Amino acid sequence: PSSRPEAAAGPTMAPPTSGPPPSPEYVQQLQAWRNNRIQRLKAPDGWLSLAGLFWLKEGTNTFGADPGQNLVVQVQGAPPRIGTFTLARNQVRFTAAEGADVRQGGAPAREVVCRSDAEGAATVMTCGTLSWSVIRRGEKLGVRLKDSANPRIAQLTDIPMFPIDTAWRVTATLLRYPEPKEVLTPTVIGSMIQEKSPGVLSFRIAGQSCQLQPVEEADGSLFVVFGDATSGTETYGGGRFLEIPKPDGTNKTIIDFNRAYNPPCVFSPYATCPLPTSENILPVRVTAGEQMVLGFH
Repeated sequence: PSSRPEAAAGPTMAPPTSGPPPSPEYVQQLQAWRNNRIQRLKAPDGWLSLAGLFWLKEGTNTFGADPGQNLVVQVQGAPPRIGTFTLARNQVRFTAAEGADVRQGGAPAREVVCRSDAEGAATVMTCGTLSWSVIRRGEKLGVRLKDSANPRIAQLTDIPMFPIDTAWRVTATLLRYPEPKEVLTPTVIGSMIQEKSPGVLSFRIAGQSCQLQPVEEADGSLFVVFGDATSGTETYGGGRFLEIPKPDGTNKTIIDFNRAYNPPCVFSPYATCPLPTSENILPVRVTAGEQMVLGFH
């Protein structure tokens, strides 16, 4: 992204000294997590399959590989004309072009009212190896295109990672707000996501106090987009993601930076990733989790 988070001003903390050797079970769990992550990225509809992102204008938007279309599909072998998206009164309707083998749920589809991802499960349509759905980002509606034969899928064989270090698996306390707080998270496309944070995670690394402001998932688990002093050099400039278990009855949980992972924007220019807020840029080199992957963005 054009605006990359910078490390907080002031002295940068050194990474913690190595923790106790990881148990074989822990190493096995991390390896399984890593394998699963790569499998999901390489799935026919995973992030590596992204092949386009088109923002819709009011009215008709023609769609296909023909250069004269409003939304030009740049996938080898794609039909010249696939169909037309009509945006009216905040609703998107897709009409298939004559002769285009467009399907929804495996059945031929001629005209479909498209539900966006903001309304739950988005409507997915297919044509050969292509699939697409409507996404909403702020006030904008767009078409996210995927290609199950995208060459990027085969290109990814591994994701570089820092060595496993148990010093980066820390106990944190969720200091809850009296009521969940509305937070605005910026994205790489310049929009803002409005979410709710239950509080602040407080923890210590190398004897220093640190904090992160998570958002809460439906199951009570927590999610954080964070930056640190490796952002833009050893790791992606737009930060990394962390999933954190639901805090227990004493508001304690474990933050495992060994599971810090790259956002989809590392793997595709067609993703709309959130960026770290200023509260979530740590003044420390987090030498754990996934590193930068070259050749994809």
